[in-house]
Amino acid sequence: MVSERLASIPESTTMKISAMAKKLNAAGLDVIDLGVGEPDFDTPKNICDAAIDSIRRGETHYLPTSGIPELRAAIAEKLYNDNGIEISPDLVSVVPGAKMAIFAAIQALLDEGDECVLIGPSWVSYEPCVNFAGGRVRWAQVDEEFKPTDLADSITSKTRMILVNSPSNPTGAVFGREILEEIGDLAIDHNLAVLSDEIYEKIVYGQEHISMGSFPGMSERTVTVNGFSKCYAMTGWRLGYLAGPQEVMKWVNRILSHSVSHATTFVQWAGIEALKGPQDSIRAMVAEFKERRDLLVSGLEDIGIVCSLPGGAFYVFPDVSEFGGGDSFAERMLSEAMVAATPGSAFGPGGVGHVRISYAASKERLTEALERMGKMLG
Repeated sequence: MVSERLASIPESTTMKISAMAKKLNAAGLDVIDLGVGEPDFDTPKNICDAAIDSIRRGETHYLPTSGIPELRAAIAEKLYNDNGIEISPDLVSVVPGAKMAIFAAIQALLDEGDECVLIGPSWVSYEPCVNFAGGRVRWAQVDEEFKPTDLADSITSKTRMILVNSPSNPTGAVFGREILEEIGDLAIDHNLAVLSDEIYEKIVYGQEHISMGSFPGMSERTVTVNGFSKCYAMTGWRLGYLAGPQEVMKWVNRILSHSVSHATTFVQWAGIEALKGPQDSIRAMVAEFKERRDLLVSGLEDIGIVCSLPGGAFYVFPDVSEFGGGDSFAERMLSEAMVAATPGSAFGPGGVGHVRISYAASKERLTEALERMGKMLG
């Protein structure tokens, strides 16, 4: 009774792990959930107040599919000032979360049989989105710091798109100018589109975030995706956006008009406040994340787990091959240490020997998790 296309799409492993942790906690067990991909901070009060004020003004009705003009203008201004991307507000679409932006862009860009290059271990939903469009993923290999090593070898006559996620989920890798220039050169040489997922752009540690769409010749072939969930702690608000070439955005809006209609009306006014209001909360959050990152990486190394130092996001992706691989290790963490993490196999074949551990938890809980893992390993 179910379509073959839908039946071939796996369940999101990260959502599954989080649901399992919540179920165990509800049963009275003290599970430390380090599988979750959301900041453990409250949404700033000024943003909440803006949504409440919008509701009180009666802004609870249908909108144009692409979003309110005021928010699209604010996003275009942000893209210019922060990212060096000059784009008209007419080429910006607001959507219910960056995940929907990625889904819509991939459906608009890929045809049956087209190939999309994913770099190394990549977020769990990219490949299902490609498969849903009838496309196929080709995996580009990465080094021990999760930087690409063979991008050119991954491109075939069927390749239509390269997907870039920097900072990366699950690895925390941040791509520098040299890598991004290589991606841009390959895209131009092979007439490829680039989908750049920049949802973690503000969560970087002593590094510079560079947008693919800012390079010469890339604005007409790059779709930039971003949102409010990570840097403003607004995961449950479901507010994201994408911006790109006119021909692509026309079809993106067609998909949106027949699916989600538009992002929640009063949430869009909260998005304006997020962009135009104080940014202190981001700086404080990133400073706290950096302390947690350092604590976690150091603690993992102390108990014998190899872990590179991520340059961004709020995940570590340690190599646990010598402990049986990611699937086995994640299972042991949950059953023996009552710590939830995500097996690296969820992020593609390059992640099989790893496990993703989120540090979107307090330093006290991270310290407790490390102690439990240390006892587990004997």
